Amino acid sequence: MIVISFLVLGWVLSWFKFEQLFIKAFEELFTKHITIASYYFIFFCIGAVGDIALLFNGTYYHKI
Repeated sequence: MIVISFLVLGWVLSWFKFEQLFIKAFEELFTKHITIASYYFIFFCIGAVGDIALLFNGTYYHKI
């Protein structure tokens, strides 16, 4: 469920052109060019890590 929350957060932030800021900052920090797909993939990965953390913590089952 956190995966969907983070993808929606990424989508809402894109209304305010946050993805352009994020992509530019990523390019300056790591000298790698990323695309919009990479932007959403990063949000997906953060959400997946959050879901896995809740699963191992045992609190995931209480939220269902």
